[in-house]
Amino acid sequence: MTKQDVRTVAIIGCGVIGNGWAARALASGCDVIACDPDPAAEARLKTAIETAWPSLEKRGLAPGARSDRWRFTTDPATAVEGADLIQENAPERTELKQGVLAQLDALAPAHVIIGSSTSGIKPTELQAKCAKAPGRVIVAHPFNPVYLLPLVELVGGEATTPALLEQGQQAYRQLGMRPLVVRREIEGHIADRLMEALWREALHLVNDGVATTEEIDAAVVYGAGLRWSLMGTFLTFHLAGGEEGMRHMLEQFGPALKLPWTKLEAPELTDDLIDRVVEGSEHQAAGRSITELESRRDAFLTELLEVVERYWPEAEGLEGRI
Repeated sequence: MTKQDVRTVAIIGCGVIGNGWAARALASGCDVIACDPDPAAEARLKTAIETAWPSLEKRGLAPGARSDRWRFTTDPATAVEGADLIQENAPERTELKQGVLAQLDALAPAHVIIGSSTSGIKPTELQAKCAKAPGRVIVAHPFNPVYLLPLVELVGGEATTPALLEQGQQAYRQLGMRPLVVRREIEGHIADRLMEALWREALHLVNDGVATTEEIDAAVVYGAGLRWSLMGTFLTFHLAGGEEGMRHMLEQFGPALKLPWTKLEAPELTDDLIDRVVEGSEHQAAGRSITELESRRDAFLTELLEVVERYWPEAEGLEGRI
């Protein structure tokens, strides 16, 4: 299909994720129209862009990109006027998102993709109250910080055609994203389901007194996390099988999958468990503010992405193999 250039992006909802989308769109050379019912969101957006911009400059800006090419409104109709891509970032409540998306669908031209940043709601549910062009309402789930992490999970609903998903891929590639088209609808999509499994197990380890939050994070940072940055889960295990690869690994270690090493359901969030997780996390923060920790994270991710891109050039064709 014909490529449609994305020159103006409408950001609906200016929380952490929406502000991250705004910064990424600006760094990609787009104009941004940001919309939030709270007038105070404008000041928060300005601060968020200023905070993100040094990392984006280090990563490399698109020609003509400027941090001031945005304006703010509390009116959705004004926000979507002239937009080539609309990104919805309302709170994660199904009925609320359905109402917001139905309004955007009624206001925006039928050819404009409307992506939802939902982390778990199925697109068919999101499309349920849209009357004009429900198929163009898709899941476009990013990862925080959106302005640095390139993965976006795209999921179509019952009304979405392959052509619309292709249009979505083209649009998000123009924002420097790496689209991963999820083959079918499922709550939590792909990445969040994987992260939630690890999160549930981590909570059990704290709850059972096996490890502190700091020890668990160290196990990820200095062990599996380093390998996952380059190879992910399956290729890592493929190497674990030696020269015979994955088949040998499954023959050797497959029986261990039947052992009770993991607990699939999360533990009850008792006051005691909450206190231990909070106290552990605050100990790890060591008095540093969230802003300080975010700056440290962004500096690390900026350098790490440079390494990943040097060693995984084939990621350019990632979406074609999913």
